[in-house]
Amino acid sequence: MVFRDLFADTVRTLWSHKLRTFLSMFGIAWGIVSITLMVAAGEGLRVGLQKQGELFGKDIMIVFAGRTSLQAGGMRSGRRVIWLDRDAVAVQQEATACKYVMPELGNNSPVRSLYNSGNILITGSLPPFAEVRTLPVAEGRFYDWQDEAEGRRVVFLGSDTKKQLFGTRNALGETIEIRGIPYVVIGVMREKEQSSSYDGFDVRKVFIPFSSMMRDLPNAPPKPANSVDRLLVVPKSWEEHEACKLQVRRTLARLHDFDPRDKEAAGIWDTVLEAKANEMIVGGMKYFLGAVGVTTLFLGGIGVMNVMLVAVRERTREIGVRKAVGATRRAILGQFFVETLIVVFLSGGVGMGIGYGFCALVNNIIPMPPFFAGLLADWKTGLLVSVLLGSVAILSAMYPAQRAAAVDPIEALRYEAGG
Repeated sequence: MVFRDLFADTVRTLWSHKLRTFLSMFGIAWGIVSITLMVAAGEGLRVGLQKQGELFGKDIMIVFAGRTSLQAGGMRSGRRVIWLDRDAVAVQQEATACKYVMPELGNNSPVRSLYNSGNILITGSLPPFAEVRTLPVAEGRFYDWQDEAEGRRVVFLGSDTKKQLFGTRNALGETIEIRGIPYVVIGVMREKEQSSSYDGFDVRKVFIPFSSMMRDLPNAPPKPANSVDRLLVVPKSWEEHEACKLQVRRTLARLHDFDPRDKEAAGIWDTVLEAKANEMIVGGMKYFLGAVGVTTLFLGGIGVMNVMLVAVRERTREIGVRKAVGATRRAILGQFFVETLIVVFLSGGVGMGIGYGFCALVNNIIPMPPFFAGLLADWKTGLLVSVLLGSVAILSAMYPAQRAAAVDPIEALRYEAGG
């Protein structure tokens, strides 16, 4: 029997048992839909959390000065520690595992434009601050190293601050006054959603070069004039993250005479560690959901196998007649094997179409929360589903096909006649 005749005969057989075929296909299709949706949901959660983290900052550690909890160098515990502007330079030189070490200072100050005014948080740091803290530019530019070196009085406005001071008017090139000191607007930030912060949301701030901040808006007494609020640290890579953290603590401990093991003296908000923990949690959830879908798929495969075994029993006489008139074991084996493959792959195609179509529909019509990027069914999901589907097809086809091919034609004719 040529393959075309075998295929046509198999389709006719399946069509003549429509209910049985439908029930077999439903189990496989449901498993495919389950895998697709569960893996897509896990990936959407992972990407959403990653994007939320990057909106706050890319792999940063925020180092806060606190109070010593351990005695060191003959000095008592409970002593207040204050970071100074020169600390960042020293740490950057000694912490070889760190890509950036930047000082940051922020003070609320009265800000006035020609159209409105308000008490707004002014933040000063170095030019890489825009990259590290993810400050997207809508208009103009962020301040650069030339602005920093010359202490230029230029500002980059958060999106909400721009609306507050200028409304819908153009802000680029305009002058605002910070504590009566004129600053020129060189850029405006694009709107962004931010789920966490240590001193306020970036869209409501004004950003100026660190040198200008230390000159015009330093900390007021009793804090030293050259003090800063915190240090922003970025490791060179995730692998060097712990080394960077240790080097930062060690250098600061030497500069300020505290024990490098004293975590209270130098508290660190470690977003890198949080990102790693989130990735592990979401990854575990993704694999768990995928395992549930795989289990559903293989249960569907078992259902197909059972249905095909019933088909072998129902068609015992038919198989006997075929073998009696010359059908080979290979031909019988091929017929049942092809029949199972058609059921599995046809239902798999329907399931993938429903799964991917549902993902696209949900992503296009339902607004997603900030931490969820949608149902992301990518090519990896499709490849995984295809491999699993092929495995289910082969496993569910082998045993029924072998049972059918092993039927004794004489016993088969006698069995049916006796029935």
